[in-house]
Amino acid sequence: MGKIRTRFAPSPTGRMHVGNLRTALYAYLIAKHAGGDFILRIEDTDQERFMEGALDIIYRTLKNAGLEHDEGPDKDAGAGPYIQSERQANGIYLDYAKQLIEKGEAYYCFCSKERLEGLKQEIAGKEIILYDKHCLSMGKEEVEEKLAAGLPYVIRQNNPRTGTTTFADEIYGDITVDNAELDDMILIKSDGYPTYNFANVVDDHLMGITHVVRGNEYLSSSPKYNRLYEAFGWEVPVYVHCPLITNEGHQKLSKRSGHSSYEDLVDQGFLSEAIINFVALLGWSPSDNREIFSLQELVEAFDYHHMSKSPAVFDMTKLKWMNGEYLKAMDFERFFEMAGPYIKETVTKPYDLRKIARLVKTRIEVFSDIAGHIDFFEKLPEYDTAMYTHKKMKTNEQTSLAVLEEILPVLKEQEDYCNDALYEVISAFVKEKGYKNGYVLWPLRTAVSGKQMTPGGATEIMEILGKEESLRRICKGIDLLGGQ
Repeated sequence: MGKIRTRFAPSPTGRMHVGNLRTALYAYLIAKHAGGDFILRIEDTDQERFMEGALDIIYRTLKNAGLEHDEGPDKDAGAGPYIQSERQANGIYLDYAKQLIEKGEAYYCFCSKERLEGLKQEIAGKEIILYDKHCLSMGKEEVEEKLAAGLPYVIRQNNPRTGTTTFADEIYGDITVDNAELDDMILIKSDGYPTYNFANVVDDHLMGITHVVRGNEYLSSSPKYNRLYEAFGWEVPVYVHCPLITNEGHQKLSKRSGHSSYEDLVDQGFLSEAIINFVALLGWSPSDNREIFSLQELVEAFDYHHMSKSPAVFDMTKLKWMNGEYLKAMDFERFFEMAGPYIKETVTKPYDLRKIARLVKTRIEVFSDIAGHIDFFEKLPEYDTAMYTHKKMKTNEQTSLAVLEEILPVLKEQEDYCNDALYEVISAFVKEKGYKNGYVLWPLRTAVSGKQMTPGGATEIMEILGKEESLRRICKGIDLLGGQ
């Protein structure tokens, strides 16, 4: 076959759906694993769905995800142009469609919308038009007359009504369909643009695409693609159809799910590398069941023969866990750079934000978790004194009041409020009184945070708050407990 060449051919219709991102990723991995080329091609044949700025979203998403293409609209290479509307302007698709007409593999169709509406049938709960080959019987002279009169037309593929067509897919194996199920799909639309299906076949051939990676919703169209390749006498590419991606409720991902696109996830505080790692595992698993991969490690390990036929579940819990693992392993300076805006949005007081960042680094799964972990630094929340009760620490409201009153003079005398110095003086107090550490530290942490769960211990929090604020909060705790 020679050099492996794959392509990603998105439509510029908005943010990149997770399913499209996975298609791009798998196409990239297949090519790069074999030392091949990854091509970006823009499918803008559906002008009604074109969205302004969507092309920039595609470029930005691929760049941020690390999926660098070797050829594309923004790169000078020999197989372009790489935008279908520009290729269409050169007359490529119409020329190839006319070749099929000459071979008897396609024909002009002049049927009106009203006539086509009358052909609608309901199959599996969906209304579809099964064309009846009405215009196939027209003679060449009649066709020429209608074309000369400027009547609107489409060009349809001429599929047989008897026999079967078989095609091979690397994931789903050999699939055979009855030709009676193959509609005469439109190749050239009435606006002169090719359909997505036809343009893909022509472009894939002209660009030397060896492996076609796409979602399994295209399985039913593959026999029609094969018939086009065979009609032209072209080599059929290797098909790799990816399994469906569902949400946790085993329903197809939708835009309403809130995590259906790459940029949705980034907006929610997920790291690009964690998203890519997670998406790679939506339908593929390595032989050793490993889960954490850099992009380069995915290139080395990816074998599409290990892809699954079964639907892949987009498990948000697993993605959060994976993102948390990336955050834990991240260089602190990069973490602080990325976490800084989230911290500043929550804490406006002049505390040491780097110290706050160090507290949360190993305790969050996504950046958007930060606010809930650190909001108490900005303002001590109203809290129920029942929080001072902890069975394991053997504390309750009465013992906590006594401990806070006992240690308050010690903390007032202490000048050095760094974590180590505070811990040392509290440890000495604990030893002197014969208490357990938690018996003292639990009430202290509760008093200075007003929360049951915090990203750090009492002394770490007090270091950030400083002496004055720490003592103020401890005194407030004493007042609350004393008022019970």
